[in-house]
Amino acid sequence: MNRRVLVARLDSVGDVLLAGPAVRAIAAEAEVVMLAGPQGSGAAALLPGVENVISWASPWIVDPAPPVDAPSIEDLHRQMVDARIDEAVILTSFHQSPLPLALLLRLSGVDRITGASTDFAGSLLDVRLKPGEDFPEDQPEAERALCIAAAAGFRLPAGDPGKLAVRADPAATALTGTDPYIVVHPGAAVPARAWPPEHHAAAVTLLSQAGYRVLVTGGPGETAITAQVAGSYATDLGGQTDLRTLAAVLAGASAIVVGNTGPAHLAAAVGTPVVSLFAPVVPAIRWAPYGVPTVLLGDQQAACRNTRARQCPVPGHPCLSSVRPVRVLEAVRQLAPGAARQEQHAAGRAEPAAQHRQHAAGRAEDRKEVRTV
Repeated sequence: MNRRVLVARLDSVGDVLLAGPAVRAIAAEAEVVMLAGPQGSGAAALLPGVENVISWASPWIVDPAPPVDAPSIEDLHRQMVDARIDEAVILTSFHQSPLPLALLLRLSGVDRITGASTDFAGSLLDVRLKPGEDFPEDQPEAERALCIAAAAGFRLPAGDPGKLAVRADPAATALTGTDPYIVVHPGAAVPARAWPPEHHAAAVTLLSQAGYRVLVTGGPGETAITAQVAGSYATDLGGQTDLRTLAAVLAGASAIVVGNTGPAHLAAAVGTPVVSLFAPVVPAIRWAPYGVPTVLLGDQQAACRNTRARQCPVPGHPCLSSVRPVRVLEAVRQLAPGAARQEQHAAGRAEPAAQHRQHAAGRAEDRKEVRTV
């Protein structure tokens, strides 16, 4: 297997994880070098089939955008030449173009390049897919990536179900203990996709009272919010996990409560059911957790729908703030009914009177926000 294929996905953790099935399709026939952005390179290293990872901050992908300057372009050129790339498959979302990277790769000597482009590509692409004609835009990102890989001549081998996956990691029982648990991950890289912290804290309280053991996770910069959400009811793991360790923590969880952010896709990659607090700023059909039992919460028809906003454009953030904490409890019960400690379960069903009155009025309207994908 001499051919070296560059698989480019220049975005963040979740986007790279969603490229996993396409990577495996290519790795079945070639040696894969992954080109990822600084935020996604750690996820690329976890993907089965990836032999080497090159990190590069793309001026048309990274936010805030780095400058377009000679040292940056020369750095990419040098890494491409050193990697001895024979062919490239550029994976993009609907709002991105493969052409800037295709130009740089062509100048670096890459002979064959495949990508999906709405714009005329000329000699920049050897294989060009036309979105909306050669494949539908409204499909999961993992399947879009597989379409691009297939156009380049790579298909999943027989027996590969096409789900997300990461390299196996040892158990994280030193952090999690051995009893069943639920993970709540309150952070989000994009503010418009975050459920309010006080809602997370209320959900943790309800889950604990219902007999669930709760672990709260977050990165080093999220320790304040994980402490707030965990309170006295949950174990706070904020700042104690890197991506690889978090994968192990999620693999042992009965379910995770999380927004549309990288850990949601990491959970899908280890097979953990997801309660997805999904803001409709991007379409759920494309970016909802893929291939695992999922309960989708959030008003998918809200005014922010398909805006791709990073900051909520609607006062009060109603698409997610309208989701009541009791709906999260009900969703967890749906996905992980056997994870609650039985001796506490009966007490947990009798919510404190004040909380019961607060949530009862919203239950009927909240039910219409939920669908299983």
